[in-house]
Amino acid sequence: MAFIKRFEDSQAWQEARVLVKMIYGLTNKDQFAKDFGMKDQIRRASVSAMANIAEGFDCESKLEFARFLGIARRSAVEVQSLLYAALDTSYINQTEFAEHYEQARKAKALIGGFKSSLGKK
Repeated sequence: MAFIKRFEDSQAWQEARVLVKMIYGLTNKDQFAKDFGMKDQIRRASVSAMANIAEGFDCESKLEFARFLGIARRSAVEVQSLLYAALDTSYINQTEFAEHYEQARKAKALIGGFKSSLGKK
């Protein structure tokens, strides 16, 4: 495993960034774009996942960094939950749901792995 020198080197941050791009693309479409509340909430949750990884990276302790990663992980879970709301309101179809849910799951898993790795060594 390569040493991570910058937050941009973290695979968790990279996948969270992909999630943000995907969510923004999804929420620019049709009825979803008109629902300002839900659109804003799911966008903020996706950005929060990415931003908390970066913010935590500059913490002065592993414990504090782990706290930020916990927030990032919960933000990815929030995206997953909001995708259900988007599906249930027919803003997205099952295929879009599955693609975006999987990206959120991937980011969440990497964030969780990153957090677990802080306790090792």
